[in-house]
Amino acid sequence: MSTTNPTPGVIRLKPQQFIHILNNNTGVTRLEVGPQTITLQDHERLILEPQPMIVIPPRHYCKIANPVLLNESGLPLTDVHGQIKLSYGETEIRFTQEPFPLYPGEQLLETIQRLQVVKTDTALRLRALRDFTDTTESGKTFKRIAGDEWLFEGPGTYRPRVEEEVLETMVAVIIKPNQALGLMARRHCLDRLGQSRRAGEKWLVREEGAYLPGVDEDIIGIIDAIVLTEKKALHLRALRTFIDRFGHPRKAGDEWLVTFNEAETHIPDVYEEEVGEVAITTLDDREWCIVADPIDATGKLQLGKREIRQGRTSFFLHPGESLVGGIQPVYVLGEQEALLLKTKEALLDDTTTPPVTRKPGDLWMIEGPCDYIPPVPVQVLEKRKAIPLDKNEGIYIRDIKSGVLKLVSGPQAYLLTPYEELWAKELPALVEELLGNQMAAAIETRRATGKTVSTSESKKPRDATRAVVFHVPQNSAVQLHNYKDQSARVVFGPDLVMLAPDEAFTILSLSGGKPKQPHLIKTLSLFMGPDFMTDMFTVETSDHARLQLQLAYNWYFDLPNKNDLPAAEKMFQVPDFVGDACKTIASRVRGSVASVKFDEFHRNSAKIIRNAVFGSDDKGHIRKDFRFEANHLVINNIDIKSVEPVDEETLKNLQKSVQIAIKITSDAQEAAARHDAERIEQEAKARLERQSIVDTREAEIERKKLLELRAENATIEVTGKATAEAKAIAEASRIKGEMALNLARQESEAVKVRNQAELESLTARQAAELEHQQALTTLEIQKAERMTTIRTEEFKNRVAAIGAETLQAMASAGPTLQAKLLEGLGLKSMLITDGHHPINLFGTAEGLLGKLVDSSSPEV
Repeated sequence: MSTTNPTPGVIRLKPQQFIHILNNNTGVTRLEVGPQTITLQDHERLILEPQPMIVIPPRHYCKIANPVLLNESGLPLTDVHGQIKLSYGETEIRFTQEPFPLYPGEQLLETIQRLQVVKTDTALRLRALRDFTDTTESGKTFKRIAGDEWLFEGPGTYRPRVEEEVLETMVAVIIKPNQALGLMARRHCLDRLGQSRRAGEKWLVREEGAYLPGVDEDIIGIIDAIVLTEKKALHLRALRTFIDRFGHPRKAGDEWLVTFNEAETHIPDVYEEEVGEVAITTLDDREWCIVADPIDATGKLQLGKREIRQGRTSFFLHPGESLVGGIQPVYVLGEQEALLLKTKEALLDDTTTPPVTRKPGDLWMIEGPCDYIPPVPVQVLEKRKAIPLDKNEGIYIRDIKSGVLKLVSGPQAYLLTPYEELWAKELPALVEELLGNQMAAAIETRRATGKTVSTSESKKPRDATRAVVFHVPQNSAVQLHNYKDQSARVVFGPDLVMLAPDEAFTILSLSGGKPKQPHLIKTLSLFMGPDFMTDMFTVETSDHARLQLQLAYNWYFDLPNKNDLPAAEKMFQVPDFVGDACKTIASRVRGSVASVKFDEFHRNSAKIIRNAVFGSDDKGHIRKDFRFEANHLVINNIDIKSVEPVDEETLKNLQKSVQIAIKITSDAQEAAARHDAERIEQEAKARLERQSIVDTREAEIERKKLLELRAENATIEVTGKATAEAKAIAEASRIKGEMALNLARQESEAVKVRNQAELESLTARQAAELEHQQALTTLEIQKAERMTTIRTEEFKNRVAAIGAETLQAMASAGPTLQAKLLEGLGLKSMLITDGHHPINLFGTAEGLLGKLVDSSSPEV
């Protein structure tokens, strides 16, 4: 702040102001403090305008750079020239004091600042900038070395020093319930609890409340406790060798569980790593499990060992333990069930009586009904059930020791032995298709008859372990070939064929279509007929007319004795009997037609074809059938379905002759039909007229009967109506009279019942009131007698308790006291009245005159 002086060279300083004046002759700058008036000399110059003194309020401070040096008396030191000595490069902190000026060379750093108040649970982290000795408020002395760090803890006011600096403000960490504070030592030190800590060492503070870390303690973080329940445990791993909070020594890499039995909550230590949470494993009465590598009583893993645990129980899987196959239910075996078992080591089987020693690799079965839990060395290969077989069902079984195959058929329930297994019989794809077609046809038949067929049944593939069953149709035969012993058998239908393990079907590949083409029809069964087959082929006459014939042959297999196995096998010696038969017949017909002309063949085609196929006997008669001795096939009839020329000219001639023949035939048939129609028409007219006359006569007769019936009905109707009305009126009158009589009777009965009820009610009410009054009277009498007795007894007891003398004294106490009182007042007697109420002097005469007393009593 500058002061304007009206006179140059004259400076008027107010109180609490100072200036700096430089003496140019000596080069010394002096301090001048007001209030005063200063006149500058010619060799003096004002280098600092008037400035207010520095005022430090209470609980404030400031920093002064290059502070002045003071002597023991507190005065500034000067050199030989009179210049104020300063401590250059130093800083001085000044607290509340009287206002002071700045000496030349001193500087005010920053502004005046308030002293920092350190709250409770708060501290300032300080660091020494130089070596010095620190004295606390309690008088303790600490020697601080540059770089040392310490805490100034609240509550308190921090007074700064130039020898130290504030690094940071530290706030206490609140440790809540189920929490801990993780700390790490930055160097070797003593923690807050007085325990020695090495550099880098970590530890936890578990006490609840506010915790202010020490100067050499770094906060890792707040660690929340993990809540443990009866169904949850904590899996931990040791990061280094240490002793946990439960007192158990842990080595680096060790893993263990903390359960609810040890602690309801657990805060992982700094050297404990949380691997995860482990859920409890619970087994009920019907469950069991195998624990691999279980721990022993000391908590060590027994590697390679297994143990069985069965319910009802609950446990935690310790680190390293595992369940083999998970939790498994107890094997419950029914009456038709069994378990196939195999042991992996020697075992004494105590499930049998007597116990049996099992060797490694042995197979045996446990049959039901029972419950079974296998021991550790025993492996359950499979659960078997008895296979129910109907009489038309079977299964293929293979002995795993000998490899022998066999077929087991019903009716029975078959349970495989330990060394037996189901064997799948593979069939060629064509056989599978033919069997599937037969099954599909059977399903369609069931649907057509209204029976229910499930979708799974219609799409279910064949079970290869089930016996192959084929239904041989009626009048059919199936050949089965055994490739093991090179034999065959023929089964005639209707029958059910069940293939043995070493048997196979003989597949028939027949020709089909028109004309016949080979291998169009695949079948397992051979139909024995009678049936027919149709074929088309081309023939040529002797005059080179080419014709296409369509012939149908009736055929059957002639096998009189079905038990004749060689004869039955001959039927299957010709694989394609249809194609062979059609080719043979076509060859014969072609040869016969080639020797005749077209006209002759057209007129006698049937005879020519039959003679060509069946042949003729010695007498020239055509035979009845054509036999194939190779397979007993018999052709017994031929039907000519069509004969069509192949070339154009022959077809026109044939059509022309056919049209002429058709026209002649149709004209003859038309004339005959016309004559018959006219004759029938005349006969019909005559019958119609005669019938009309007869009908008219019968109609008149019926009309006469109708009129007679109408007259009779009218008479009956009139008579019946009058009779019915008279009867109705009489019946109504009777019913009305009876109703009136019944009503009167009922009213009379009702009045009688009502009066009787009222009389009975009144009688009952009066009787009840009388009984009630009598009861009340009796109770009152009993109460009065009881009260009299009680009062009498009470009076007697009082009299007995007080005594006769006491009663006498009480009786005479009143008059005696009155007499003594009057005697003391000098009165014989007195009467007191309020003047408003009359006084009965007759009653008071005794008091006024006084009682007559005995001569022995004192005078009143």
